[in-house]
Amino acid sequence: MRLFGELAAVLGDTGRELRARGARAVPVTLTACAGILVLQLLQHGRGTSGWVERLGGVYASLPWWQALLRTPLSVFLPDPSLPMWGLVLQVVVVFGIAEITVGPRRTLAVALLATLAGTCFARYSLWAGPHWPFGLPAHDLLVRDTGPSAAVVALGVHVALRYRAWWTTSAIVLAMVVEVVSLPNLAGYEHLAGVALILSLSACAPVRSPGTRPGAVGL
Repeated sequence: MRLFGELAAVLGDTGRELRARGARAVPVTLTACAGILVLQLLQHGRGTSGWVERLGGVYASLPWWQALLRTPLSVFLPDPSLPMWGLVLQVVVVFGIAEITVGPRRTLAVALLATLAGTCFARYSLWAGPHWPFGLPAHDLLVRDTGPSAAVVALGVHVALRYRAWWTTSAIVLAMVVEVVSLPNLAGYEHLAGVALILSLSACAPVRSPGTRPGAVGL
């Protein structure tokens, strides 16, 4: 099946790099995981939760300058209600594959762009109201807009596009559409916003072929 063949190509490149370099191949991924764990502990700690909220908590109602300042940390600030093991597993797998196949700088760039796309959507929805296309009720926009999930989805699409893995790309996009249709909430729409941005940017850039050195071509 084409889908499994595409996944095998990506995982094959990833596995070879890991065998050759070990943990040195994924410093950004390991740092991100450590950061997530530390932030999770701090946001549940007495006397530190407020600082974590002020440094990384992004809300649609925040002034833009505050949201932008908090965005880099917000990418790695987990939702306190979600299971930590699942979040770390997502980051290890997807960030690790992206860091090896497209390079650490591009991995961070895509993660930040996808997070900003989600933040922009939340602000649009707050401005437009629930009766406009893609608008959400105000109470759905009061939640903290943080976490690496939008970045994880966008990185998956970016890597798939760079490998010309069209079936994998289609599967991820379809999964995000199904998520939004079945459970229309801020998280689902933010995932879709991140995917839409990466698709738009990738349409204007060269596509990576397997075997090309990571970081050798543009976004």
